[in-house]
Amino acid sequence: MEEKLHSQLEEELEGLEFLQEEKEKIRNPDNLGNVIKDVVWKQFINQIAATAGEDFTKENNGLNLDLRNEAHIQTTENFINKKIATHNTKINYEERYDNWQGNFQKDPSLDKKANNFKYNEDQQVWEKYDTRSDSYKKVLIKGARDDFDKNRPTGKATNNTNMDHTISAAEIIRDSAANAHMTRDEQVDFANSEKNLNLIDSAVNQSKGDSTMSEFLDSERDGKKAAERFNIDEKALQKKDKKAREEYDNNKKEGEKKSVETGKQSQKEEAFRIGGKALRAVVMQLFADLVKEIIAKLVKWFKSTEKGLDTLLESMQEAIHSFIGKMKMHLINAGNTLFSTIATAIIGPVFGMIKKVWMLLKQGWKSLEEAINYIKSPENKGKPIGRLLLETGKIVIVGLTGAGAIVLGEVIEKGLMAIPIFAVEIPLIGSLANILGIFFGAVVAGIIGAIAISIIEKRVEKSQKSENIKNQVNTGNKVLNLQRNVHVVSEAKFEHDKANATNSMKERHVTATNMMSESLKNIEANYKEDKSIQTTLDDIDELLGELEEDLS
Repeated sequence: MEEKLHSQLEEELEGLEFLQEEKEKIRNPDNLGNVIKDVVWKQFINQIAATAGEDFTKENNGLNLDLRNEAHIQTTENFINKKIATHNTKINYEERYDNWQGNFQKDPSLDKKANNFKYNEDQQVWEKYDTRSDSYKKVLIKGARDDFDKNRPTGKATNNTNMDHTISAAEIIRDSAANAHMTRDEQVDFANSEKNLNLIDSAVNQSKGDSTMSEFLDSERDGKKAAERFNIDEKALQKKDKKAREEYDNNKKEGEKKSVETGKQSQKEEAFRIGGKALRAVVMQLFADLVKEIIAKLVKWFKSTEKGLDTLLESMQEAIHSFIGKMKMHLINAGNTLFSTIATAIIGPVFGMIKKVWMLLKQGWKSLEEAINYIKSPENKGKPIGRLLLETGKIVIVGLTGAGAIVLGEVIEKGLMAIPIFAVEIPLIGSLANILGIFFGAVVAGIIGAIAISIIEKRVEKSQKSENIKNQVNTGNKVLNLQRNVHVVSEAKFEHDKANATNSMKERHVTATNMMSESLKNIEANYKEDKSIQTTLDDIDELLGELEEDLS
């Protein structure tokens, strides 16, 4: 019992000491400064990286960061499968693909003869079987060849001749490599160039149609090939076809080379672009760290009894020294910002306005969630409802301050952009207006948040001090009661020990008397006949009787 009371007494004394320490923290400016520094700026610092990533996406034509070859360098194979190098800023391959596909018949509801036509589900185009090539070819829409025929030289009606495309317009239109790496104008220019045009008989031209020269010359009718049917020089046509194809292949290779070169250039530009945004985010991160130090010192200055320009400047000087002293930590934070910027650029938020709204909603929800968790916390049960409302209000203000820094930053930036000098772009970092907008937006929002929290802290302080003193009194009373109980228990234990000692002595005397009595009886039995001894024994027996009476 005594040990248990001593243990409880030690616990209560420790609790009393803790309450006294807590009282010292109440309304401590450094403590409030830590709240501002560690919480208010958390969302703002995260926003720096997010904003840098968003700005990169905007400048990157709305595309996320992607430095892979396939994102910049268009290959023919990927072009066929609609894997477009959308990050190539020099050539719009997506537009090329759409224009290419626009040449083909795509309406799946068209009624085509099953034995001649089939619908390609993968590419969603109609194809017609060609007996000469023994393959299916994509069906061109009406007018697909118009720009090829528009400026094509004509033959002579008097000689019944036509100017034929050695490599037909249809073959060029269907050629994925030509459409991936050559513009439409380049295709038309080649088709109507001297190396591809050939003056032939109108009947030959009509029979050849969209077929290649090889397919036409190898085709048979009534057992006769084209050279026999039309009495034409097959070798001359084959030679013409060879030269035309060599020129055609050279043009496509030049186009492929251009695709690679522009892709690599686009890669470098995108890498430089994200590098600039990341560097800018790092610079702004360091600005934000400096702002945190300034705000912490401002809060301390608010509580100072001596407010003046000198003390304010001293506070600012302390903030700068503190910032420099923590440079290693700031550089680590800057590294996290660099990573976050690149991650944001890779993942890519949705559209600009939605991103801003979502961020504000998220910050508001986060503050509300923290406020709810604060109220639900077991350690806050029993606190007065007014106290809880003030504390949760402080949490909400913290969230609004972080969001307000963003809004204020944008407002200040727009205002400064009207002044020409602030609109000047600094390489890799951005405009002075943007930098100062973020910086001063953070400072102003932080000061407003600090003042608001400071006002709430004053209200909370009274409740905290009253509650703390009450707890100290209650704990002190518990200590006094425990000390009284310990004293009572100690006295009871003393009386109990005293009684036990007395009883123990009494029991030992009774035992000794019984032993002596038994011994005398034995002596008496041995010396019954000796009168003198008997007299002595009677005297001793009388004394033992008296002793027994005294003990009882």
